[in-house]
Amino acid sequence: MRDYKAEFEGRVAFIRERLAESHCTGIVFGNSGGKDSALVGILCKAACENTLGVIMPCSSARNYGMDRDDGLEVAERFNIETRTVDLTPVRAAELAALEGVTELTDMAVANIAPRLRMVTLYAIAHAENRLVAGTGNASEAYVGYFTKWGDGAHDFNPISDLSVTEIYEFLEYLHAPRSVIEKAPSAGLFEGQTDEAEMGVSYAAIDDYIAGRPVGDRERAVIERMHRASEHKRQPIAKYRP
Repeated sequence: MRDYKAEFEGRVAFIRERLAESHCTGIVFGNSGGKDSALVGILCKAACENTLGVIMPCSSARNYGMDRDDGLEVAERFNIETRTVDLTPVRAAELAALEGVTELTDMAVANIAPRLRMVTLYAIAHAENRLVAGTGNASEAYVGYFTKWGDGAHDFNPISDLSVTEIYEFLEYLHAPRSVIEKAPSAGLFEGQTDEAEMGVSYAAIDDYIAGRPVGDRERAVIERMHRASEHKRQPIAKYRP
């Protein structure tokens, strides 16, 4: 197991350095009620008293129930300021605006929510001189399980090098709520959605593969296919150079 005491101190120092460099006076992050946002919120609050978590329900019933409740529990335990922005009517307006313009696929619709959330976070950040903290982990990055210009957008990310396994270990060290540690990870993109069911592979298998440990043939095939297909998400924007 990693030395999470040293990890905690190092990541808090990293966040403080980003604030000092930017001359910003606060941090904002999306409080989804999940494992990653919980860890980011705890780290940011330790680094900066002026840390704000924003709960942003968007259509999914889970957003209004379990995820909101878990997010509030983390915020209360670690004294993190919390606000709520209901994005369901905004999503509905976007879908209405696109009606007749194009025929949206299921995934195009699903990715509207994370992009609306990032628009919301950056609006708050701009208005209040805050940095936007990212909440993606190394396991998701490897297989491309994030939305471009949605949860993939941020000013800094204090957990990007951690696998899902390490995220859970870190949360155990920090005594995060059991509700966050024990529930099935979900991006809340649609009703009944869970990350592992949608990907068709477990985070444990992804972490084993990344670490060079043996995984089954089926798991290896899924991970390698997802990694190849999502390579564009990990590359900088292509720019013309004369």
